[in-house]
Amino acid sequence: MSAPRDRHRGRGVARFVPALAWIRGYDRRWLAGDLIAGVTVAALIVPKNLGYAGIAGIPLQNGLYAAAAGAILYGIFGTSRQISMGPSSALAAVAGSAVLATGLSDQADIASFVAGITLASGVLFILLFVLRMGWIAQFLSRAVVTGFLFGAAVDVVISELPKLTGTDPGGSNAIQELWSWIGTLDETHWTTLVVGLVSLVVVFGVGRIAPRLPGALVLVVGGLLASWLLDLGDRGVALVGDVPRGLPSFAVPDLGLMWDNAATVGIAAVALVLIGFSQTAGDARMFAAKHRYQVDIDQESIAQGVANAGAGLFQGMPVSTSLSASSLNDHSGARTGLASITSGLTVVLTLLFLAPLFSGLPKPVLAALIIEAVVMGMINIPEMRRLARVQPFDFWIAIAAIAGTLAFGVLAGVMIGIGLSIIWLIGVATHPNIATLARQPGTQAFRDVSEHPSDERVPGVVVIRMDGGLFFATSDALEDRIREIIHSTPDLTGIVLDCGGINFIDSQGCAKMNDVVELARDSDVTLRLARLKQAVSTTLARDGVLQRIGADNIHGNVDRAVRAQLEHQGPPPAPGADRPADG
Repeated sequence: MSAPRDRHRGRGVARFVPALAWIRGYDRRWLAGDLIAGVTVAALIVPKNLGYAGIAGIPLQNGLYAAAAGAILYGIFGTSRQISMGPSSALAAVAGSAVLATGLSDQADIASFVAGITLASGVLFILLFVLRMGWIAQFLSRAVVTGFLFGAAVDVVISELPKLTGTDPGGSNAIQELWSWIGTLDETHWTTLVVGLVSLVVVFGVGRIAPRLPGALVLVVGGLLASWLLDLGDRGVALVGDVPRGLPSFAVPDLGLMWDNAATVGIAAVALVLIGFSQTAGDARMFAAKHRYQVDIDQESIAQGVANAGAGLFQGMPVSTSLSASSLNDHSGARTGLASITSGLTVVLTLLFLAPLFSGLPKPVLAALIIEAVVMGMINIPEMRRLARVQPFDFWIAIAAIAGTLAFGVLAGVMIGIGLSIIWLIGVATHPNIATLARQPGTQAFRDVSEHPSDERVPGVVVIRMDGGLFFATSDALEDRIREIIHSTPDLTGIVLDCGGINFIDSQGCAKMNDVVELARDSDVTLRLARLKQAVSTTLARDGVLQRIGADNIHGNVDRAVRAQLEHQGPPPAPGADRPADG
């Protein structure tokens, strides 16, 4: 009896630890591809994560701590075989903005605070899984995300400009910082500026001329060589400073610091979850579709939760998927989560043996690395053009998110984006499409007259179709439309409501339908329903609405309803069409 229980227990554990499944079925032919992919991705993400740590305002090695923890834990708990998990420019921008919101200046406090919001986001990910609330990530529309990322990238670029000129401007938001920086240009340190400009040319040039080369790695290696050969530190160029060798210790972030800044922690954690989940879920689905396997989105939420909790407890920063690193992982031959684990272990080896080499990295080189990361990863001009072409309203939503981010900061920009998304959702929900229909000549089909203005209208009868659920947010719109029809249509005898698009009705929708029935009766107008779905019909029947409408006024399709009304009011049906039996 114990063996079957053990097998069931094993399957239950594998459900939450997918690594157990791929380890049992691992094919040795995959090993070379997984190892090569892991090392190749590590070569890409190590220099990038130095930049992400700089965006968040934490010591550079902490970015590597997060990269190692995130990659290893995702390889164990994730269901995507190609995803590369680690810090990203967007999450780093949110973390950096949260630091600014608290006003912290001590390096140890900043590192502890960023680790704390990372841990909080991990806990929130797991809580959303337990409560089955992953749908909450949908409150950030694509237009809002595009605008927020664009604004956040501009904000980060502006904050990095002083490192390129060696100046020290002020300002409480991006616009003020830019204006202040312009005012300090007469104090530019020219050697720093030359190093910064050359770094920008190198990192963007490599990406354009040889896109397969890791431009960030080329820049970091070149910057370190230039710093050593040209004694840039002695020439007044600021260096990043001490980057210690070794691994992080397991440490719970300062809970007192978290409590003192609880509001900022909460907002930042929500922002990190919304952005991180949308990035990872989309990338996981894309790679799964490409390689024809299934991903478990619920498990992906657990994987992100564990990865962020681990990164926070090991003094790191928020982690999510990186599309560029994941694509490289895929192209390099990754077949299982072993590739992600290999990346994490390679970062661990870097921390153990190579970390001190980064101490001599010039700050303008780091600034160029950061600027390239946010410009290439967060500024999506083609998408902005697409929004403007396809749906101008979405384009202006994105512009509003950009403006909010620049005026009030990255963290506030996320909340503005959430607010815009909710307002847009409410606006759409409370303004359902209620189309007027007319008969296509020579047929029994009824179509939207706004799309087919030459279709035949039926004298004395108005046909409308409501698209979407009839519930508390939409019921007033239906009543208002019917009241408008009654008051504006001469010689009106009947209204036919095509219910084919109504797939849900709540108690308030039932009450409003009853009000509409009474309104029609008081106006001496017959209300007829067509194409009523079973679930909606059952709910209306329970509330007694169908009885008040009358069985003779419920029809299988719009044409039957219109013909019944024409018979009721006197004129014969349109010539050339036989009346089918109701059903």
